[in-house]
Amino acid sequence: MIRTVRACALAALLVVPGTMTACGSSVDSPAARTSASASVDVPAAVTISVRIAGGSVTPTNTRTEARQFQPIVITVDSDAADELHVHSEPSQTFAIEPGAGQQFRFTVTVPGRVDVELHHAGKTVTTLLIRP
Repeated sequence: MIRTVRACALAALLVVPGTMTACGSSVDSPAARTSASASVDVPAAVTISVRIAGGSVTPTNTRTEARQFQPIVITVDSDAADELHVHSEPSQTFAIEPGAGQQFRFTVTVPGRVDVELHHAGKTVTTLLIRP
């Protein structure tokens, strides 16, 4: 009888080796694997298209909503050099060259209002409303 109990206990240990912890939860359960490999929802990038032509800037003085850490992409077509300033914390500056399809990608880590300006043109493209 003792031999049978020992054999059953040994068989039970061999069926699920290494999957039980001292507190009785399964380390290698399908739920543990799923939660460990689940991806974090990253919001899609906010894209803003800017055109600088003949001294005019389009758009100007708009409002754009985004979330904290959400990627923001500003695409610029320009016939003149300028600097794009993002007045976030820390501030970010991007050099604009004459040309089409220039992309500037950044994130804002502090919630609040963030102006995006063109330095030489003296125009505010948009104010980002960053939500937590």
